[in-house]
Amino acid sequence: MKRKILTVVGARPQFIKAGVVSRVIKNKFFNQMEEVLIHTGQHYDENMSDIFFRQLDLPQPKVNLEVGAGGHGEQTGRMLLLLEQVLIQERPDMVVVYGDTNSTLAGALAAVKIHLPVAHVEAGLRSWNRKMPEEINRVMVDHISSLLLCPSDVAINNLKNEGILNGVIKTGDVMHDSALYCSKKAEQEKENFNQFCKEYKISHGKYFLATVHRAENTDQIENLKQIVSSFEKLPQKVVWPVHPRTHKMMEDNKIVCGNNVILTAPFSYLDMILFLKNATMVLTDSGGVQKEAMFFETPCVTLRSETEWTETLDSGWNLLSGIDSNQIMQTVETHSQTPKKDPEQIYGTGQSADKVITAILSYFN
Repeated sequence: MKRKILTVVGARPQFIKAGVVSRVIKNKFFNQMEEVLIHTGQHYDENMSDIFFRQLDLPQPKVNLEVGAGGHGEQTGRMLLLLEQVLIQERPDMVVVYGDTNSTLAGALAAVKIHLPVAHVEAGLRSWNRKMPEEINRVMVDHISSLLLCPSDVAINNLKNEGILNGVIKTGDVMHDSALYCSKKAEQEKENFNQFCKEYKISHGKYFLATVHRAENTDQIENLKQIVSSFEKLPQKVVWPVHPRTHKMMEDNKIVCGNNVILTAPFSYLDMILFLKNATMVLTDSGGVQKEAMFFETPCVTLRSETEWTETLDSGWNLLSGIDSNQIMQTVETHSQTPKKDPEQIYGTGQSADKVITAILSYFN
């Protein structure tokens, strides 16, 4: 019997993860599974959304809810209302959600309210910081999901400690699959990267890459000022593709960067991979970028006091700095003396998407 799954995505990292799984369905499991893709519209501009569907060979969404920006309650509420209508119309066998965004929470809640099973890809992650909206989202989704597809043993143990034992499966990390696939593709499309380096007079391996988007770093202006101050003092130029929300906060509060910082619009995923692979170091508050830095053996400083991806810390490729400007500078300096482990196979061997689909099909058997 052919199973129908409905995949809910809405934010840039989810497009990347879903792209890997969609390719596997299309290439290997097309006789056993049908996928309906729903885009909530949480990320909606060209560089944060549309280009990902083209570059990652994602199927075009059957429905785009076009929810757009808004407060957490407003955005999640609109998604819930619209997703419930789609689910009632489509009647899938299972709903698949990724990560920890408002789209993840809305997709899972809408499904369980009408008695549809949920598969949570990237289950079991914990930062232990309940002030993070993402932490609340991931905890709630884990406790209402039927299938908990975990990237690592740490994630499985986190669930065990919360009494979640049924439906827990270690699949590895689909982001690793994506990094392997897209790295080869990115190397064939280096024109934008080479042009950028020439225009701004930066050399491969002689610049820092930065990304900042989390609410605790952007909505609290003093924190954002501390981060910008540290970027201005780094010993090499900083390439900073600015998230739209971060850009608005900087404009509204007249935060201006010095000549050392190159501000640019968000990169496409393939361009981001090239900039990440060739950077001296990356400074980020993104969970996905922390992992990708390790995959490509680029040292990472995480602009937070905790991370849900603790394996990146254990490997030595990632260090936590918090947001104090002096502490960030000290952590950057320390990184060159930090011993690093071989990052291979920490999150699987590039077959995680196959394991995700196999787990979903096994659920019905």
